[in-house]
Amino acid sequence: MSDLDPRRLFAPDASTFPLLTGARARRLLLDERGAATAEYAVATMAAVAFAGLLVMIMRSDEVRGILTDLVRRALTVQ
Repeated sequence: MSDLDPRRLFAPDASTFPLLTGARARRLLLDERGAATAEYAVATMAAVAFAGLLVMIMRSDEVRGILTDLVRRALTVQ
């Protein structure tokens, strides 16, 4: 059979895939490519959620009043 035999493309048999040797299995299990990207994605999502929470808190009238009072007292000369 040739490598481009349609029967092998649509009905693969055991010879189509390489054997999963011990060394290859270890390499696949220990491969961490892409792990950093996933970690950055999780950290970014956490930062976005925290920023959203801060925006909600800062928009409240009570917090706005506290911050306004704090700035006024800081800028007042006695």
